[in-house]
Amino acid sequence: MKSQILLVDDEANIIASLKRVLFDEPYKVLAAQSGEEGLDIFKKYDIKVVISDEKMPGMSGADFLSLVKRRNPDTIRMMLTGNASIDAVMKAVNSGEIYRFLTKPWNDIELKLAIRSAVEKYDLEQENMRLLKTVKRQAAEIKAIEKSYPGITKLERDEDGNLVIPEISDEEYSKILTECKRRFS
Repeated sequence: MKSQILLVDDEANIIASLKRVLFDEPYKVLAAQSGEEGLDIFKKYDIKVVISDEKMPGMSGADFLSLVKRRNPDTIRMMLTGNASIDAVMKAVNSGEIYRFLTKPWNDIELKLAIRSAVEKYDLEQENMRLLKTVKRQAAEIKAIEKSYPGITKLERDEDGNLVIPEISDEEYSKILTECKRRFS
């Protein structure tokens, strides 16, 4: 499935220009002309990256990105604007934790690279969370096995540093193997 990105700008010609720039990129590009419309899109789609203008009627880009952060904290947030004040930039960075801040007119290559970097960041963070869950689950399983079979996870070494495998009966080995298969299958 293509990575989904959302463009939010009250000017239709800006959205059209951005879509032209991203035409050959491997993204599903969604667009909204207001913060409210953008929030509605988040209810229907899993958005990896959102790029918002700052000055929009109704809801500013900083306020929109702050709401996105609260509701969809994993989404990478970027701002693209032509006339932001220092106060607006600071508000956006502080409340919305903006990943990148780009200005209009934009450089097409810089924009593409920023989006590509944001998608990679999103994917890496998701993979890290998945791996962390796996490690935590495996640690809990090992703890449970150790509780059932005290000492099974302890390693002994001889004076040369080689692992010493304790003698166990075939029956005990079969019991441990069955338990491990049950837990890890």
